[in-house]
Amino acid sequence: MNILVLGSGGREHALAWAIKQNPKCDRLLVAPGNAGMAAIADCVAIDPSNASAVLACVEENAIDFVVIGPEAPLAAGVADRLREAGVLCFGPSAAAARLEASKSFTKEICDACAAPTAGYARFTDLDAAKAYVTEQGAPIVVKADGLAAGKGVIVAMSLQEALDGLEEIFGGAFGAAGTEVVIEEFMAGEEASLFVLSDGKSILAVGGAQDHKRVGDGDTGPNTGGMGAYSPAPVLTPEIEAQALREIVQPTIDEMARRGTPFQGVLYAGLMIENGRARLVEYNVRFGDPECQVLMLRMGAQALDLMLACAEGRLDQIRVTWADDHAMTVVMAAKGYPGSYEKGTEIRGLDALPETASQMVFHAGTAEKDGKIVATGGRVLNVTARGATLQEARERAYAMVDQIDWPEGFCRKDIGWRAL
Repeated sequence: MNILVLGSGGREHALAWAIKQNPKCDRLLVAPGNAGMAAIADCVAIDPSNASAVLACVEENAIDFVVIGPEAPLAAGVADRLREAGVLCFGPSAAAARLEASKSFTKEICDACAAPTAGYARFTDLDAAKAYVTEQGAPIVVKADGLAAGKGVIVAMSLQEALDGLEEIFGGAFGAAGTEVVIEEFMAGEEASLFVLSDGKSILAVGGAQDHKRVGDGDTGPNTGGMGAYSPAPVLTPEIEAQALREIVQPTIDEMARRGTPFQGVLYAGLMIENGRARLVEYNVRFGDPECQVLMLRMGAQALDLMLACAEGRLDQIRVTWADDHAMTVVMAAKGYPGSYEKGTEIRGLDALPETASQMVFHAGTAEKDGKIVATGGRVLNVTARGATLQEARERAYAMVDQIDWPEGFCRKDIGWRAL
């Protein structure tokens, strides 16, 4: 098969790497890709959210299957255009992608199917939102309604923090994503991510993970897109996973089908777990980043078979085969992230690192310039390793980090502390 992966981040490098392991993959293209993906696939310089450009690439390269990595092309309806043209693809329609593109829509779905989640209120007016927050008090959670690259959520532990967050969102910090806010009750507990494939009817859980959102050790500092992750998540027991599938995910899939907008792709359920039960924090309609990196390293070649079964509507005929192991990824970011940071700095030492089924550096924000690998983004590398235990995976990942020569980069030193 000729396969096209849309995206340019660490998640897409991990997806491309797993797909490449499968003998069904004859030729692999990525659009637009990055320096890491260029080593295993042909990079195509197109905007993944431009459906016309994607379709032209598909026709020109006789593509059989398209895997859509990030949320922006999904919200832009790229999957819809591909399906209209008869192209097999992995990823939900724009209507189904509203489960991520609009937090208030997700709340409506939860209300309709009685999925357990936080109590909430919606606002399009700053003064009304401030009055509500003042009445409710802190801790409280303030969210920009739309897509904000994982950064439009403020978990406010004080009233002033919540009020400042509302000013920031309504002030345009997150663009159009902040024209409406959802204010939620603060849910105590431990957060974990559950990834579930759906072909519109059937569902199949394909793994759990936990990530570290805060930029600093000990989960301090501002929220980021994610500074590291590990899989499996000990807090996500078989019993809690079964409860989440039964009470949250399957009812959501059923409700989406009932509305005539069936969900096909991966549904990432962010869960808050307390006293042996899970409640929904929010949905994403694509693999998490950096959670995808640990899932793909553990899953390997079967990832392609699972995504194909999902796209072809035969998910009930397939299952996941897991090794009894653990994986961890450590994000290396440019100093200053998630604030302002320098671009174009050189990264050395990558050539000497292993690239195996147990150890991989997935590139996120990189490019090749004059034969050198340079940093082009905030989150730049995902240093990923497997081990028989989480401790072993952790030791392997940090040993790789120590071999990377990039003075302008940094990472957290405590990824996995909750489990360890």
